[in-house]
Amino acid sequence: MTPRAADRARYDRATAHLDAPVAVVDLEAFDANAADLVRRAAGRPIRVASKSVRCRALLERVLARDGFAGLMSFTLAESLWLARSGFEDVLLAYPSADRTAFAELAGDAKLAAAVTVTVDDPAQLELIDRAREGGREEIRVCLELDTSLRLLGGRVRIGALRSPLREPAQLAELARSVVRRPGFRLVGVMAYEGHVAGVGDAVAGRPVRSRAIRVMQGVARRELAARRAAVVRAVRAVAPDLEFVNGGGTGSVQHTAAERAVTEIAAGSGLYVPRLFDNYTSFTGRRPHSSRSPSCAGRAWAW
Repeated sequence: MTPRAADRARYDRATAHLDAPVAVVDLEAFDANAADLVRRAAGRPIRVASKSVRCRALLERVLARDGFAGLMSFTLAESLWLARSGFEDVLLAYPSADRTAFAELAGDAKLAAAVTVTVDDPAQLELIDRAREGGREEIRVCLELDTSLRLLGGRVRIGALRSPLREPAQLAELARSVVRRPGFRLVGVMAYEGHVAGVGDAVAGRPVRSRAIRVMQGVARRELAARRAAVVRAVRAVAPDLEFVNGGGTGSVQHTAAERAVTEIAAGSGLYVPRLFDNYTSFTGRRPHSSRSPSCAGRAWAW
């Protein structure tokens, strides 16, 4: 029996009395991976991406550690649930059109104080206003910056198109829309560089491709660092009391933390270290003590 099969059999016996679905997490590996994220963040607080963890007990566990502060959530409904569950700093990572949830947010002082929503278009402010249904609580707002790398005059784009806001003037204009509008407060800027954080730079057996990825990511990091700094200066000129500038992702923690404009790092999947991170040269996840099998290496793994 392989080490992995032996572990699987042991976990099956331990959880036989529980109804499915059941997940088993190596907490020693989870904690070691959390410590490594903090090390790479070099003093920047880490905001935990809840969509990569999906377990309230583990979110509570990691936020109890030094170096972690706040959550980055997946949906507005989830954000409200997390706030009701006691989490006091929840950043919704995507714009939402959930009018029912916005009405709930605007009508509850505790939720409004805990949850920050992301917008990338003035139309989203209109939607929130229409959804208030009499709720008068101030809505905390974050702007999202497009991080993709544009080449050949914009004819080539590398990275996800998460936001139409790319240039400092565009974000400053939306910042002015937020600041001028009663019932909203601009508190943050976020930018997720998925083409750096989510793409491994070591492809087994394909050195040419690995070198190409490393070159692309080096260019992307330099371009984004300069543009993000300019964006933050432009937004702070409109909203001097900006509370946070969020960037990163597990695969780029140490690079994003080196940017002076960034005040916090987003990360979540690095707590589990899934197979994606087998192809990164900049860090290695924790090997569970129960197995030295390559198939399990580095993972706070679950079934």
